[in-house]
Amino acid sequence: MNSAVRTIKIDYELSADDFRKSMRHLAGGVSVITVGRGNDITGMTVTSVASLSVDPPTLIVSINRESSSWPLLKRHGCFGVNILNADQVDIAERFAGKDGLKGAERFAGAEWFTRTSGVPLLAGALAAIDCEVEDIVERHSHAIVIGRVLDVRRSPHSAALVYWQGQYVALDHHEDAGSALLRLPAAIQG
Repeated sequence: MNSAVRTIKIDYELSADDFRKSMRHLAGGVSVITVGRGNDITGMTVTSVASLSVDPPTLIVSINRESSSWPLLKRHGCFGVNILNADQVDIAERFAGKDGLKGAERFAGAEWFTRTSGVPLLAGALAAIDCEVEDIVERHSHAIVIGRVLDVRRSPHSAALVYWQGQYVALDHHEDAGSALLRLPAAIQG
């Protein structure tokens, strides 16, 4: 494993609150990570999914090691990444724990299917990606999980659910592209 760890000395106290407020400026696509099989399932809402490689298809996700998803991910060695569409705010909030539901209860009220690994994947998500764990790097409170993509299913929805400044925002390619163009300087617009 290629890893370089070094100790960095910081001359001032950086508060978790300052860091959290700073990171809220970074807009992130909202996904639900699902783990487990059968009735032994759970999941969590994250904004920490990113593509790692196209060949072979792999992605990374950061998972809190105190979450209920962590032991199931380690036990089964597979997970689903469900990239939410703009109409799935209720699912994002449910898997973020807003209503107090846990485990399999979080899956009620939505349509789920399975593919190669057997983890639940969300019907109607912008993309439902079935992954097996390739590697795990544990640091601090979280683990960076590298997932080898086994299967992908996409839906025709076009508007994405994004988390920015502490709230959910819809991002629609067709609507927002025009708005963004209006904000560009005339020289760049062509």
